[in-house]
Amino acid sequence: MKEHLLNDQQQAKRAKQLATIKRDAPVKVSLDDLAYKGDNLDTLTDFYERMGFKSFLSKLGVEATDADNLEKVSYTKLSHDNLSELTKFKQEVSFYLEMDDDNYHTANIVGFSIGHGDKWFAANEPALLREKPLAAILADKTIQKNVFDAKRTYVGLHRESVDLENVDFDMLLVSYLLNTTNNSNDVGTVAKLHGFANIKTDEEVYGKGAKKKIDPASSTFFDHIVHKAKAIDALHNEMFAELDKHNQTRLYRDIEIKIAFVLARMEIAGIKVNPATLEEMGSKFKERLAEIQQTIFQEAGEEFNVGSPKQLGHILFEKMHLPILKKTKTGYSTSVDVLEKLAPDAPIVQNVLDYRQISKLQSTYIDGLLKVIHKDDSKVHTRYLQTLTQTGRLSSVDPNLQNIPIRSEEGRLIRQAFVPSHENWQIWSSDYSQIELRVLASITGDANMQEAFRENEDIHATTARRIFGLASNDEVTPELRRQAKAVNFGIVYGISDYGLANNTGISRKQAHQFIQRYFEEYPGVKKYMEDIVEFAKNHGYVETIAHRRRYLPDIHSRNFNLRSFAERTAMNTPIQGSAADIIKIAMINMETALKENSLKTRMLLQVHDELIFEVPNDELETVKKIIPRTMDSAVKLNVPLKVESHWGKTWYNAK
Repeated sequence: MKEHLLNDQQQAKRAKQLATIKRDAPVKVSLDDLAYKGDNLDTLTDFYERMGFKSFLSKLGVEATDADNLEKVSYTKLSHDNLSELTKFKQEVSFYLEMDDDNYHTANIVGFSIGHGDKWFAANEPALLREKPLAAILADKTIQKNVFDAKRTYVGLHRESVDLENVDFDMLLVSYLLNTTNNSNDVGTVAKLHGFANIKTDEEVYGKGAKKKIDPASSTFFDHIVHKAKAIDALHNEMFAELDKHNQTRLYRDIEIKIAFVLARMEIAGIKVNPATLEEMGSKFKERLAEIQQTIFQEAGEEFNVGSPKQLGHILFEKMHLPILKKTKTGYSTSVDVLEKLAPDAPIVQNVLDYRQISKLQSTYIDGLLKVIHKDDSKVHTRYLQTLTQTGRLSSVDPNLQNIPIRSEEGRLIRQAFVPSHENWQIWSSDYSQIELRVLASITGDANMQEAFRENEDIHATTARRIFGLASNDEVTPELRRQAKAVNFGIVYGISDYGLANNTGISRKQAHQFIQRYFEEYPGVKKYMEDIVEFAKNHGYVETIAHRRRYLPDIHSRNFNLRSFAERTAMNTPIQGSAADIIKIAMINMETALKENSLKTRMLLQVHDELIFEVPNDELETVKKIIPRTMDSAVKLNVPLKVESHWGKTWYNAK
């Protein structure tokens, strides 16, 4: 207890202050002012209607807007006989492509709608897309297109051998940029968020889950897809005006809409996966799992279900009497953080951790990848979610190729299955070295950190020397470098002394001293952290170098945890988000550079700060210059960007 009080005396004083009722606070309202006066039904009804909260509306005694009550949009059903009517659209059209599943690489196209102003057409025959009048309009570079989710639309049309050119307005992307917390992929939901109420959500029309049913022959279907295209058309100008007001038009036009098509072409290209390699690896993993399981049984003295937290808890804490570190509502916690603390003193626990790790590799990556390899080209075609994260970083699904483990050798081996599409080609990997720290050095203007990067120093060793007071010729041990690295990256994420202590295994007092020393050595970083939090409090948001905004509604929260998280987010978002901006710009420039040099080399994947390519052997010498040059010149920072490249016969060998 004494040691805790000595190490955490500041925390204890703060806790006392927080727990003490402030009786002299300058409260300017009386108890009468705070008396509940009933719901503001008009405001609630309007809000619930816009958000589609039907159950809340029913509790208020208000019926949700029904499809029959929507204002009708007049339209013509398209057929082979009247396709020529589309030729009247010479300048602009709004277009919506309906599919029966989220995965547009495999989903069926069930219909589409097209039009502008008060002239609308709809069809449930995908074959019409390939007919000349319509295909020509979609491919015409002089006719402006307004869509919802340009990437999805491009890929869907590509599967029908139809080109999509000159997309001006992507309602999904613009909505996301206006507020990154609004990341719904439903046209109706997004439209209502921006004040267009004459539309239903897909869930309201088609149902959801097992009850979801799309009937392309019904009038309800035609009405719904026409209302979608109409919403896109109606919101085009006002959403662009809002984007302009936020100074985000360049972000949209120079980065987001361009990267959507770069990503679409990467997804279409896919990456080849060798199923035989995965199957062989899976067999070895199963053998290894059986061996580990038998060892666990021997150590436990009985057989049990290793995958059952309840049975595992019984073995570890009741039979073997290991210390109980945490409990859940249903029993003993056997979470990873608990087991990792017990592992050094209990071999059975380390074996359980190994079992879990290999079991996850088997189910998620071996079995998971085998299920999603396309039979026609032996490739996996991931989908990049462009509007999911609030920092602008991309995420990958169906399958997630950004989460293939790299910390364990077993995890890294999965990458052996990823191979080039052709003989005599290589898999090429280029990644930014410490991009977030370089962004931090640039935007904070810290002289010491900038000097370290300009002199091409090992930033973690340099930080270790500074915070541990080492001379320039003193050796930096691996342990000191590891701790300095944890501080460097922890600062980027606004880490607390408690978090740093947990991450490094040092005491909280030491962690506090490290952070204090860090800010003394890098005063520009400390000033930036203070200034950016103040900016967030004054404006309610923070921005990246490309003016990508993240709103922080909890920055003034009375809840300490919510407010602290918002402050850490304010510190981190401009750094992580700017790094995301940089790699997107690099990808856009990369596609252009490869095309201008008439190269067969193709960009296949983006894994956070890393780009993966497939390269013919006879282009290796050329891309050795082009790829790093294109990446490190994407954005001009106050410190140099650094790119490291490797290549080999598989993704695993490209290291």
